[in-house]
Amino acid sequence: MKLKARHTFFFLSVLFLAYSISIYMKPLSENEDARFNKKTAAEGRLVWQKYNCQACHQLYGLGGYLGPDLTNVYSHPKKGENLIKAMVKTGSKQMPAFNLSENEMQELVEFLKSTDASGTSDPRTFTQDNFGMIEGHEHK
Repeated sequence: MKLKARHTFFFLSVLFLAYSISIYMKPLSENEDARFNKKTAAEGRLVWQKYNCQACHQLYGLGGYLGPDLTNVYSHPKKGENLIKAMVKTGSKQMPAFNLSENEMQELVEFLKSTDASGTSDPRTFTQDNFGMIEGHEHK
C-alpha cells in the first residue's frame, strides 16, 4: 500500500512539474489580433508617452481632463484615423499642433486603434460588487 502511494505521489508530482513548465514556456498570447499590428502599437504607446498625451487626454477614463477621452476615437463613426491625423497635425484652440514624423503618426494611430480594439470604457457606468470588484457595463 505504501509503495502504491509513493508511486501515485511521484506520478502526480511529475505531472504537476510538467504542467507548470509548459505554462511558463508558453507565450501569453499566441494569436495575433488581425485588427492591429502589436509591434507598431507598442511603438505608438511610446509616442503617446513621449509627447505626454495623457496630460490632457484620457484612456479608459484615466488621464487629463483638458482633451477628450480617446479610448474609442478610432472606431467612432464621425472621427477615426483621418480626424486623429488632422488634429495631431493642425491642433485646435486648446491643443498644440505636433510635428510628428510620418512613422510616429502611424505608430500613434496604431496605438489608438489597439486601444479601441480592447473594448469600451466609461467609468461612470462602473459598479462595484459585494467583493469590491469593479464591473464595467459595455454599451454602444
